[in-house]
Amino acid sequence: MSVLVVGSIAYDSVTTPHGSREDAVGGSAVYFAHAASFFAPVSVVAVVGEDFAADNLDAMRKRGVDISGVAKAKGKTFRWAGEYHPSMNARATLDTQLNVFADFAPKLSPQHSACPYLFLANIAPELQLDVLRQMDARPKLVALDSMNFWIDSSPDALREVVAQVDVLFLEEAELRDFAQERNIVRAAKRVQAMGPATVVAKRGEYGALMFHEGDMFSAPAYPLERVMDPTGAGDAFAAGFVGCLAADGDLSPDAFRRAAMLGSVMGSFCVQDFSIDRLTALNPGDIDARYRAFTDLAAFPQLPSGATLAAGPAGQGSPA
Repeated sequence: MSVLVVGSIAYDSVTTPHGSREDAVGGSAVYFAHAASFFAPVSVVAVVGEDFAADNLDAMRKRGVDISGVAKAKGKTFRWAGEYHPSMNARATLDTQLNVFADFAPKLSPQHSACPYLFLANIAPELQLDVLRQMDARPKLVALDSMNFWIDSSPDALREVVAQVDVLFLEEAELRDFAQERNIVRAAKRVQAMGPATVVAKRGEYGALMFHEGDMFSAPAYPLERVMDPTGAGDAFAAGFVGCLAADGDLSPDAFRRAAMLGSVMGSFCVQDFSIDRLTALNPGDIDARYRAFTDLAAFPQLPSGATLAAGPAGQGSPA
């Protein structure tokens, strides 16, 4: 089943303890689309400037991603610059230039408004609400990502849109702040009472905690010898999560646990190189192998012998 992502496309300049990259393609929609395209057809609604290179869009097209919803506006593409601390668990924003993204107003085509799976990436909650209003019918699943900036600046709009989604992704500290509750379990339950049946607390190098209806599940992070660039890891996690559920439409409790683990798989690949370089070099066998490797770290549903997770650019493979 197809997935629609509405989010940002950007050029990032990133410095980490292992190197730096200037004007690398980034943005929530880019990371999500590349990672989710291994499991389901993906469509992107976003905006770029006149300076956005055609080959950067071609990279998504080669993954089978529908980019007909990517508008080109007069001006420059959204740019962000940041530097990661030595621990890689925190970063400092050095520069933000919204450029054409400042006037981004998502407009859905009839095809996009009929998508059964929707990921509202980290954009203003007012825009997320507008996208929901443009959908022809309530999607089978709506997932949303947000951040502390919107929690602080647009709390009412954020609560309104959160009440209408099925899955909410937030960093652990952001979840505590949004719920006004220091205990993470009570915080998740408080947010679930607002509307979403599933709340995912992203915990960086410690993985993620998922609260699904009355179930709680811990998805570990994959141990890596070196993390090159954490940028986009949360979007890659969401892509694995939503892509897994969209692959065959299974929304059972086991499917949500599988989705959380596949989210960790995709996030672990993302951080192994700058920008989307590792995601573009992936093949389905890499994904299968790392998913199976997680069985040595935690107890979760295993793949039947001979099953596959992805099947090409617009993969129809199922993780079940």
